[in-house]
Amino acid sequence: MSLVLQTPRSKETANKKDQLRFLTCGSVDDGKSTLIGRILYDTNLISRDNLSQTKKESERYGTQGQELDLALLVDGLQAEREQGITIDIAYRYFETEVRKFIAIDAPGHEEYTRNMVTGASNAETAIILIDAEKGITKQTKRHSSIISLLGIKNTLLAVNKMDRVNYDQKTFLDICEDYKTFCRKLTEFHFTAIPISALKGCCVTKLDTSIPWYKGPSLLEVLENIDVSANITDAETRFPVQIVNRPDQNFRGYSGTLVSGKLSCGDMITVHPSFKKCQISKIIEPTGPVKRSQAGKSITIVLSEEIDISRGDMITKSSSKPYVVDQLAAHVIWLDHTALLPERIYDIRFATKETTAQITTLEYKIDFESLDHHAAKTLKLNEIGFCKIALADAVAFDSYDDNKVTGSFILIDRETKATVGAGVIDYGLRRASNIQWHNMKIDKRLRSKRYNQKPMMLWFTGLSGSGKSTIADKLEQKLVERGHFTYLLDGDNLRHGLNKDLGFTDKDRIENIRRVAEVGKLMVDAGLLVLACFISPFKAEREMARLLFNNDEFFEIFVDTPLKICEARDPKGLYKKARSGELKNFTGIDSEYEAPLNADIHLDAGTQSVEKLVNQVLKFLEKKI
Repeated sequence: MSLVLQTPRSKETANKKDQLRFLTCGSVDDGKSTLIGRILYDTNLISRDNLSQTKKESERYGTQGQELDLALLVDGLQAEREQGITIDIAYRYFETEVRKFIAIDAPGHEEYTRNMVTGASNAETAIILIDAEKGITKQTKRHSSIISLLGIKNTLLAVNKMDRVNYDQKTFLDICEDYKTFCRKLTEFHFTAIPISALKGCCVTKLDTSIPWYKGPSLLEVLENIDVSANITDAETRFPVQIVNRPDQNFRGYSGTLVSGKLSCGDMITVHPSFKKCQISKIIEPTGPVKRSQAGKSITIVLSEEIDISRGDMITKSSSKPYVVDQLAAHVIWLDHTALLPERIYDIRFATKETTAQITTLEYKIDFESLDHHAAKTLKLNEIGFCKIALADAVAFDSYDDNKVTGSFILIDRETKATVGAGVIDYGLRRASNIQWHNMKIDKRLRSKRYNQKPMMLWFTGLSGSGKSTIADKLEQKLVERGHFTYLLDGDNLRHGLNKDLGFTDKDRIENIRRVAEVGKLMVDAGLLVLACFISPFKAEREMARLLFNNDEFFEIFVDTPLKICEARDPKGLYKKARSGELKNFTGIDSEYEAPLNADIHLDAGTQSVEKLVNQVLKFLEKKI
């Protein structure tokens, strides 16, 4: 239950100061900002101007009457000051005579968990505050789980507002025991508990007679002596390439940050994922050439011979190997209001490598109250789940336990470009080595020549009742009359067989489109002109389908018919059922349709005849098939 501490250092012997980044977190109004403000105030680290300004603002925004509101020394945003809560992450740089510090004040409100995750990813130690009156809350457990997941092994439990419970020892010990019980399910999680009153200053920077039964160190003393000697220079060498540096034709170097380990001139290195080997001939730091460099340095390396290296490749010493695979298992923290959908394609960004990813399996999500694992079909905002992820390309990475930089990633929505998830990698997954693509003698090129046509996918999308199937059926007739070989994939028809096991939830709709796209790819490989008629309401899945084909093989056709007209037609009576509540998740009524913005063909199906629309498509295809 205690932190690993260094041998206490005297102020006289602390000649060379190291730096500690610590996070403060907990529920709203547990006193995080007040704690940091108290440390700054008691150690005389506040300028006169800042102190004077804070006194003025305390009169307007403060919660302590005529007294100085220490939280305002940290809460910088206007909205934070008016609401009395921390919204954004606040960073405060200070130093004592013993050590330098970066204090990271994370928001306590559940809505801003993503901000807390950002702060925790940059911290070496965490202070979890608990209000002595309230005890452990759901947010306490949530933050503790995230801290454990992000590899912060040693934590300070600051039981704050002890003045509110008359500095009662039993209250403190009961909270410690409850927290200890909760933490038993967290991996390698250790904490030291300290009773404090940030408002009154008790046991924050020095011990106080108000708590005579506490004989341990003050909170600041612990922070000054926490052992952060784990050195990334001793870890395996990892150098993700950020830039191929070619200022002129006579120089080729590879630039980036050496995130762990050491490199020296003459070292034999391996480039991943190509596994090519070479020797370092030169290392250049911002100040000039050096013989060797270590973790944390921005460097450019020059190799003894030219080999193919790109941004996103990882350079390691030949003796140390990362995972280099296209599948991985990871814990994902979901950061977006739109839920995670397995099988949807997201952009994924590692240290410097970017590619696309699919959540192939969501194994479980974590219950923050009990830390139990529960089956789940999706992750909502601020939930954490264990996932298996398939990548479009083989990527070099490590487990998060081995390397925080090369063992983490973010997920990005392909449409909005918003960061929707953050992940920490547990391990790489390897495909069965006996499964390989078998190249046949008769291929797409020969089939295309045999049929005398350019095989392609014509993807019709639009609301139910928009006329997709009617237009595609008429188009196929015209194409066959002209001697082409075709096949029409219709949504309703496939749900009688291939996709009969799927419903109409967002997850099932995504899987429906994935299967159709894969079948369509095989048919295009067979040399056919394929017409696919599917509502396919989500842009991400239509883009996923497009990526399966070559650039000149996939054409999106938007059958643009206003909802009012589709509903008036209602050929299957579906809109009527949806309006009455009999039919759930119906596109256009209680499920969104994301209309194409740049379709290859836009059909104004609300005003024009089927004949004109078919001719419009035929004219587009004349020079393509």
